[in-house]
Amino acid sequence: MVVLLVKMAVSAGLASFLLRSGRFQRMLMGEDRTLDQRIKMALGGALIYASGVAARVMTRNAYQAVDLSLEGSLLFGMMGGYVTGLLSGVLISIPAMLNGELLSMPLLSAVGVLGGLLRDVAPSEEAIWNITPFFDYTLYRLVRMRPDWRQAGFSLLCVATVLVAELLRTGVAGFFPPEMSYSMLALWKEPTTLEVVALYAATVFATILPLRIWNNIRNERKLEIQGFSLNQARLEALTRQINPHFLFNTLNSVASLIRTNPEEARRVVYKLSHILRRLLKNTESMTPLRDELSFIDDYLAIEMVRFGDKLRVVKEIDPATLDRPVPSMLLQPIIENSIKHGIGSKVEGGSIRVLSRMEDRKLHLIIEDDGVGIPEDRLNSIFELGIGVSNVNERLKVLYGDTYRMWIDSKPGEGTRTGIEVPSL
Repeated sequence: MVVLLVKMAVSAGLASFLLRSGRFQRMLMGEDRTLDQRIKMALGGALIYASGVAARVMTRNAYQAVDLSLEGSLLFGMMGGYVTGLLSGVLISIPAMLNGELLSMPLLSAVGVLGGLLRDVAPSEEAIWNITPFFDYTLYRLVRMRPDWRQAGFSLLCVATVLVAELLRTGVAGFFPPEMSYSMLALWKEPTTLEVVALYAATVFATILPLRIWNNIRNERKLEIQGFSLNQARLEALTRQINPHFLFNTLNSVASLIRTNPEEARRVVYKLSHILRRLLKNTESMTPLRDELSFIDDYLAIEMVRFGDKLRVVKEIDPATLDRPVPSMLLQPIIENSIKHGIGSKVEGGSIRVLSRMEDRKLHLIIEDDGVGIPEDRLNSIFELGIGVSNVNERLKVLYGDTYRMWIDSKPGEGTRTGIEVPSL
């Protein structure tokens, strides 16, 4: 009984060991594998399981629990199909064949093909991964959970197939000379009924347990992929939200210029078309700070047509920051707010300062204005008001999680200072 418990522990250990390979994990994620991928799966799995057979052979059956040749052949046939199962059975049997167990190769090859047959009759691609070794629970699902009867029936079929494979191995070992094949049961002297039942149950668990372990990893990877896809979709939606906001405000400026200065309106439309062309070409969520600043220059050129000398811009940019990636359209909403709500309300106009520097392996961006400032009651809920600032903060949260910082300081009558700190990638 101890040997059987060790056998199941070895099965779980081998499954965990294979998961250390990133290539093997990637193979687990896809069901439509190419022939090359199926062969590689067989080679990788057979190398691990054949080492257990070699250990048993070299110790003259002293370590029977490490021999999972039947379980491995059946397992890889179920995951990869006929080719993987057949090749796995052949390769896993090589140490036994060298030991004179000549029936091991045809037996394990047949078991591998049997695993491929199970894959063919599976009701869905995910059915293999949802097999349970618990016979009573499978019967409950079959009887009581009628919508799931196909999966429950397939689980019963898989368990029955494992039992038939173990019965076949035992039968071959009993019918032919003992040196021609290996069977744990054949080495036992007068096993009791309980021991026979325990051996068959251990074979079932040793076969299905790796599937359960690997399925947990598959589910974790799927959740990671889904989370990444959700964040990407959310980020794209936020980016699409801010572009119309900028466009509508600029068109309002053009509309006012058409009446007072048509020539200036023409130049603004030309600069706007240049900006829109860049927006349409840029499909990435990140862009070098150099390009973001160039975009800001185009935007400010439009605003300075409207404000003239009343709008002054000062940039203090550390050259070391120019190639650092930042979210697209990061600075424009903040600068737009400074102009619209800060400087635009002052008769004499004002100035905007844009600063960048590297500090503690983080990119620091500062946007300052000497506008009218933000009242304290509104400052407390600034990230929930309007599109611009809240949009920037939300995008930073999606991209950087808890590793970024965005803050706004403002004093009525003195101006507003907005700071952003992001990890330097």
